[in-house]
Amino acid sequence: MARLNNKVVVLTGAGSGIGLAAVKLFAQEGAKLMLAGRNETALASAVKTAGEVSAAYIVADVSRPEDNQRLIKAAEQKFGGIDVFVANAGVEGTTASIVDYPVDAFDQVMAINVRGVFLGLKYAIPSLKKRGGGSIIITSSIGGIKARGQGNSAYIASKHAEIGLMRTATTECAPFNIRVNCVLPGPTDTRMMHNIEQGRSPGAPEKARETIVAGLPLKRYGTAAEVANVMLFLASDESSICTGGVYLADGGLSAI
Repeated sequence: MARLNNKVVVLTGAGSGIGLAAVKLFAQEGAKLMLAGRNETALASAVKTAGEVSAAYIVADVSRPEDNQRLIKAAEQKFGGIDVFVANAGVEGTTASIVDYPVDAFDQVMAINVRGVFLGLKYAIPSLKKRGGGSIIITSSIGGIKARGQGNSAYIASKHAEIGLMRTATTECAPFNIRVNCVLPGPTDTRMMHNIEQGRSPGAPEKARETIVAGLPLKRYGTAAEVANVMLFLASDESSICTGGVYLADGGLSAI
């Protein structure tokens, strides 16, 4: 039996990378999907991949309260409620020292990565309560527990904050049978990681990749599909005792 059979999943940042991998996997496992993101073309493609009978999308900016409210309402109206909320939308920001980091760029990272998760929780939790419980999954990062490299203060700060939100939500949501966990990808072969490589080594991103890979115990990047597999476990009833957890998908980076 499909592990997400008839479960309704709301997933932000669904148009590419880890989000898109989760869309594909969750659809295969029987989920009904309400997707959100800022790129309508990418979202429409994701819906076609998942199957238009069991998936839909809205264009949304997770840093806006009204967009989060609209997202949850759309899922309730189309599918009758929510069983799983995946707060996956995120941005990496620019690369600069704290002294040189543009204030507006810092604010943008915090708006998407922290305010966006907070607003997602704020409006998803009441809907999950009405269903008698469910699962919330927040995509953080190895940057939520380690500060590696230089020039990514906004990203590191935001990813630490996401874990703080998860832990707070865990205690608040437990009485309602809502589980809350974070997935922490390490270097993963996605657009975001490619941008980070370019920021670390402008014009020669392959040099940054070589350096990063050399420092990983498994000596390779993870794939979006591998991270999505961890999300699937947390979305399913197989993880019914799991809440308040930090689930590493980092190729061993946290161990060194």
